[in-house]
Amino acid sequence: MKTVLKSFLGAIAGTLLVLLTFYFFLTHKNTEDNEEDQVFHNAAYTVSGTNGGFSSTAARPAVKVPSPEPKSDMDFTEAAAKSVDAVVHIKTELSVKTNYYDRFFDPFREYIYPRQQNKVIAFGSGVIISPDGYIVTNNHVVNGADKITVTFNDKEERVARVIGTDPSTDLALIKVDANDLHYLKFGNSDNLKVGEWVLAVGNPFNLTSTVTAGIVSAKARNINILGGPSPIESFIQTDAVVNRGNSGGALVNTKGELVGINAAIASHTGVYEGYSFAIPVNIVKKVVEDLKNYGATQRAYLGVQIRDIDDQFAKMAGINSLDGVYVAGVVEGGGAEDAGIHAGDVILSINDKPVNSTSELTGIIGQYRPGDKVVVKIRNKDNDEEYLTVTLKDKNNSVDIVKAPESFYSDELGAWLVPANKDELNRLGISKGLKVTELDDGILKRGGLTKGFIIYNINGTGVNSERSLKSALEKSKGNAVKLKGVYPDGMKIAFEFIL
Repeated sequence: MKTVLKSFLGAIAGTLLVLLTFYFFLTHKNTEDNEEDQVFHNAAYTVSGTNGGFSSTAARPAVKVPSPEPKSDMDFTEAAAKSVDAVVHIKTELSVKTNYYDRFFDPFREYIYPRQQNKVIAFGSGVIISPDGYIVTNNHVVNGADKITVTFNDKEERVARVIGTDPSTDLALIKVDANDLHYLKFGNSDNLKVGEWVLAVGNPFNLTSTVTAGIVSAKARNINILGGPSPIESFIQTDAVVNRGNSGGALVNTKGELVGINAAIASHTGVYEGYSFAIPVNIVKKVVEDLKNYGATQRAYLGVQIRDIDDQFAKMAGINSLDGVYVAGVVEGGGAEDAGIHAGDVILSINDKPVNSTSELTGIIGQYRPGDKVVVKIRNKDNDEEYLTVTLKDKNNSVDIVKAPESFYSDELGAWLVPANKDELNRLGISKGLKVTELDDGILKRGGLTKGFIIYNINGTGVNSERSLKSALEKSKGNAVKLKGVYPDGMKIAFEFIL
């Protein structure tokens, strides 16, 4: 019996020894495996050193290392420092008419009841582009504003005036009287690459001097936001955070150079959802030069109707390649026709810049003026490639530079006036007129008229110049002036007042 008991206890002890040995082996093995996994995980977030990377062997005990912070060779501090003092906060005040009834009685409001002008306050951003106070922003930020107040990064405020606007690109140039201002230098938006880091600088939600970072997500985007005749939409798309108030602010590269003007976001909610869009600085630079030198944008056209080429259209049109843009038609007397471009040709590049979409083509041509020459590479119907030199023209097939008419001040009316352009006159159905651009405390402002109002007749005489206005006012009998005019929305009014 004792022998059997000893044998049984010996068997149990042997079994326990084997189990304990196996347990300690598994425990030690799992510990080694976990430690090796942890080292590998950390190495994935570590920049390779001089040895070229991570190495370990099962024969050597693994050593735990602390998790390093993600490293990057990108430093945005210098670009941000250059930018924040050159980006300004813009506040605009706009007069708002509530309805046709109010507008009709506005000229008599001063005499019927105390005038209470409705005001709307809006905010945006702008970029100082010269030390003497020129600031570029979006047209939609300052369009129709009665007063524009610029606040600098040091909280100083100045009143700005509009030098010129260009709705087709949603750009505007304004100016403050100042010197030695911090400003941003122009970069080259054509050199931007998808994936390149950029910073958006502006004043979202009225928060001044805000800097966000992202990458260039795409180039030459057309988002159909501008409307109007022949808009230029060739936006830089980024994922830098942009919100309301950023409009008109700067998009800069890591060198602190201006590469775009932030203009829009794609959003279902009205706030940032990951897509923002900026006007390329090469277009901005050209528009700014036009507005400074001529007071109006000098818009050039290639003289073609074009469409993008997709797989379905290529098969239908018998095109063997998807590159380029298809010429659906040419404008009679335009630059393309003069150069020998025909319907059915495919435009491949302009000045050696590849063109694969309508937005790319309009973005490139938008950098030139009427009279400029460009080299267009085409593939014709015979599938032959050739280079043609095209002289760009304006929409009237002219190469002449068109200067905006100069404004003048009328002491009698207390307003700055400028001859209305042909597009405005045609749209409103009148042959001539003087547009109100600024109002002082004079008879027109007291009568409730606002900027944008066009005076087309005074005392029975049509007016379209300073001389014709003075001549018409001299016909006043007993200082009574009979005035006819029209608002931008087509509402016409006529009233009399005493000078």
